[in-house]
Amino acid sequence: MAYWVKIHYERNEYVVNFERVTAFCHERNGRVTFWLPDCAIPIVVNSQNNLEDYQKILDYIQHVTGLGFEKSYWVKILYERNEYIINLDSISSFCHEPTNGRITFWLPNSTLPIVINPVSNPDSYQKVLQYIQNTTGYLL
Repeated sequence: MAYWVKIHYERNEYVVNFERVTAFCHERNGRVTFWLPDCAIPIVVNSQNNLEDYQKILDYIQHVTGLGFEKSYWVKILYERNEYIINLDSISSFCHEPTNGRITFWLPNSTLPIVINPVSNPDSYQKVLQYIQNTTGYLL
């Protein structure tokens, strides 16, 4: 079942299937960024200039992190003072550095690497480790 939403951004209208969006970034200043599927164009929405679309995005984020979808694994990860809401099922590779324990992965439809450190971000680190173990059977 598709979850289509119409978003107004930079004088254009986008109709986006949110089930294909794999990550959202919720910044401290309230802005929310997501990347259009299959093209890596970032869409940035804030409540000051686009309250209706902003609320649609927050409602969707609450839906996927609360109830979730049958075939997805959404987690909230704190990274560089922002909250990322990521469907880990959309990640195709993880890189583990044994010397310092860091785990790196890249958001689909973006060139943004997410680096999770076990010391500075233990909660997010454990979520990613648990996902990797449960999904792949590998221990890092």
